[in-house]
Amino acid sequence: MLLQFNIVSWSAWSPAYPQRENWQHWQKASETESLDASAPALTQVPAMQRRRYSRLSKMMLHVAFDTQAPAQCRSVFASRHGELNRTIGLLEDIIAQQPLSPTAFSQSVHNTASGLFGIVCGNQQASTSIAAGRETLAQAMVEAYSQLATKDAPLLLVYGDDPVPPIYDQYTDELEYPLALALLLSPRATADSVALTIETTPTAGADLPRLCYGQLLQALADQQSIQGQIGLQHWQLSAGATHG
Repeated sequence: MLLQFNIVSWSAWSPAYPQRENWQHWQKASETESLDASAPALTQVPAMQRRRYSRLSKMMLHVAFDTQAPAQCRSVFASRHGELNRTIGLLEDIIAQQPLSPTAFSQSVHNTASGLFGIVCGNQQASTSIAAGRETLAQAMVEAYSQLATKDAPLLLVYGDDPVPPIYDQYTDELEYPLALALLLSPRATADSVALTIETTPTAGADLPRLCYGQLLQALADQQSIQGQIGLQHWQLSAGATHG
């Protein structure tokens, strides 16, 4: 299946690359970056409110706000691990026979960032949460495509993940580091939009180089074309091109 999108705007955040322009200088993630505990300031949210948010929620909300999506915009939120760090904290409290925090409990679900986004922005449009292992971003793009095909209006896609807690290190299959990205997608081209094509056939582009998210974001920041495989899909970003 061929998925075609127009990226109207985008944003990405990691500790080493807090601004979009920083991604022009992207380098392969290191172990140091995976251990960085910093988080976005998220000044759009009152301090008393944002101090209750996990780092993952702050990351995902930061990039969502930065795309300047329409006030009432459908959204797809995707995360491989979700609020696993908060869940582990709750389990440790149970083991230690400590009382559970109602706030921590209420924000330990996988769709926490999606719910907070709707509350903070007053957005009453539909929001979908996706988790699909290493194919989480790809499956979120499939969901976004299906929604864009049914309604000709922009859609906000937000992806984010935090490294798993140390207790799960033995089960990780790749270097994990804090990252959030947001894409405001549209079926219609605009003056500044960029074309993105994804071929979902598993064998498509088998001879193409593997792409990581950093390479894709660097190409977006540099307004350069790039193609390769992310997971099982063939991704092609075409600078200066749009899908009408």
